[in-house]
Amino acid sequence: MAIQSLGVGSGLALDDLVTQLLDAERKPKTARLDAREKTVETQLSGIGKLKSKMDDFKKSVDDLRFDYELRGREALASHPSDTLEPFTAEASNSAPAGEYKIAVTKLASGSRVETGNPNLLDPNDPTAGFASSKSTVLNSGSGSLTFKIDGTGDSFSINVKAGMTLEQLRAKINSNENNFGVNASIINTGTADGGAKLVFSSTITGTGNDLKIVNDNDLADLNRVSTESSDGLTSHLTPVKSAQNAQVTIDGIVAESSTNEFENVLENVSFEVSELSTLDVLGDPMTSSLEIGYDTKGVEKKIRDFVDNYNSLMSEINTLTKYGQSELEDDGALAGDFMARNIQSSLANIVSSFVPESGLGSLFQLGISFDDKNKLKISDIDEYGQESGEDKLAAALEDNFDEISNLFTGDNGVASKLYDFTYEYTTFGGLLRTREQAYKDQKESILDERERLELQMTNYEDLLRSKYQNLDKTVAQLNSTGSALMAALGNN
Repeated sequence: MAIQSLGVGSGLALDDLVTQLLDAERKPKTARLDAREKTVETQLSGIGKLKSKMDDFKKSVDDLRFDYELRGREALASHPSDTLEPFTAEASNSAPAGEYKIAVTKLASGSRVETGNPNLLDPNDPTAGFASSKSTVLNSGSGSLTFKIDGTGDSFSINVKAGMTLEQLRAKINSNENNFGVNASIINTGTADGGAKLVFSSTITGTGNDLKIVNDNDLADLNRVSTESSDGLTSHLTPVKSAQNAQVTIDGIVAESSTNEFENVLENVSFEVSELSTLDVLGDPMTSSLEIGYDTKGVEKKIRDFVDNYNSLMSEINTLTKYGQSELEDDGALAGDFMARNIQSSLANIVSSFVPESGLGSLFQLGISFDDKNKLKISDIDEYGQESGEDKLAAALEDNFDEISNLFTGDNGVASKLYDFTYEYTTFGGLLRTREQAYKDQKESILDERERLELQMTNYEDLLRSKYQNLDKTVAQLNSTGSALMAALGNN
């Protein structure tokens, strides 16, 4: 067991000597481990930054490698009124270009049924109404009402018991779990007799989709809140408003839909109507313009984002691989790293490659070129007697829209090859992730070496203390003997 304090017996500074010997043994080994760990952490950080940036770049080119992302169509609607928008439209990528004049003349609506005249209170008269919202719907017995739309097959039923009021009937209808869109409400008419109307409205739109209310048990009291008898042969209430289709005119041709959405009335175009078109001074509906064209703005943004993302990745690689210009400037985390430089040159080769499937051939014909720092640019000035990059991009969007897709997509497309290349580095088990794991393993190894070093130093300290403990004892004995001799000689 190690002695806690040496030199007590001998008077020698043996504790300090042990400490100095331990420091002399520990410091060079610790310094080597610190230097190795710093190098590994720097490289691990650099690889992590590069991998993260390449992941971001991979995501950006992923948006460019699919045909549907670059063949977008745009539906542009312009209306005669700045405050009224009768419809909105969307076009799929296969929609043919064209321009249409559209007017909304009808909106799709559901049906509406009302109970009879509040001033007629004869319960046997189906045209009679109710004195108030507290009025009894069924005076005796029990029965049921079925609400249905024949055209859609929607249906639900409720039970009605003697003494049920209008308010209770309304609540039971509205809360039914199978209710398909029927809303019951009560309107107090304010007449001298204080009558009330029970109003049924349906959200099911389209001509022929009128709400029907069947008096299942043909009870006389329930004739006042139903449209027909159980066999459908006798009519009671009739809709005050029938369900109707939405209606538009497209270049003068009438088109209808059972809802306010029109699908493929125009090939691969959908639009939804929400308001009637404004009327002119003669009372005729004014038309809006709908133009189906290429989504040039959306594609242009994707192209410019691609240039920015590429340059961001190149800047990161330049920062990571640079050498300091002086002793005051540190090298990059991956200075001179072969893999990082290979990534940079390989990406540049892909970007400048020729794509035979596209009439544009290369990104250069799209207005994208390299600057003097090997970054991409879309120049705004004429160079070498040719059009500027901005002019080329505008011309390609206008005249060769579909060829842009061919340039980026497909097996030989620029975006497809860039994605495949970055995937090999960033995927699980890819080159960068494998290298990142190797650095993590090195850090673990250094930690193990530190633990072994501490164990060695503990053993070394025990050895030194044991050694100098004996020296301390020997010197102490010698000192004791010398003192005894001096005392004996002094007495003589």
